[in-house]
Amino acid sequence: MSATAPPRLVILVLLLLSLVSACAGQVAPVTPPSPSPQPVAATPIAATCGLAPVVAPTPPAVIPGYTELDPTTNLHVTGTMQVVDLQSYRLRVTGRVENPLALTFEELRCLPKVTARPALICPGYFMDEATWAGASLEALLKLAGVQAGARSLRMVSADGFANEISLARATANGSFLAYEWEGQPLPRLHGFPVRTVFPGEEGNLWVK
Repeated sequence: MSATAPPRLVILVLLLLSLVSACAGQVAPVTPPSPSPQPVAATPIAATCGLAPVVAPTPPAVIPGYTELDPTTNLHVTGTMQVVDLQSYRLRVTGRVENPLALTFEELRCLPKVTARPALICPGYFMDEATWAGASLEALLKLAGVQAGARSLRMVSADGFANEISLARATANGSFLAYEWEGQPLPRLHGFPVRTVFPGEEGNLWVK
């Protein structure tokens, strides 16, 4: 993060996870901001909250091409699969917030859970339907304490990809950070360990 947070901006950084636009092909990378000097707040979240540990899914032997159907999930493939270490994974929330966060995967799973079956639409390419579940984005931002002047949510990946959405749209329609697909851990081809789900928005905002 930069030393001075951009005005009216909340920054959501999914470290060690490539955020690739669900409908994007070759996207020009955005240089990720330098680490923020803001201290990270201790989070009042239980370490495991009684949930069973997640076993990372096995990478597939065959990876379909761009926008091709993944026969194991009936979802279309976009972006490049990433191999993520859950032990070192952190989801960071910085910028215009009172309590900068750096959550482990288990802490993220302890936030209020949302389950929904919205259509994932990439206009002109495909429409997928599946049941996703994950951490409430509204609850995450409440934990971070979004400041009154904040207007946008910027999602930044470790590989330099970035996407942005207004806070009003980001928190509408029960948006969440999915870590489950059809009751199982998110498949590696489709964003493991976490991808955003924005019901009612086009797939270019369902970053993973």
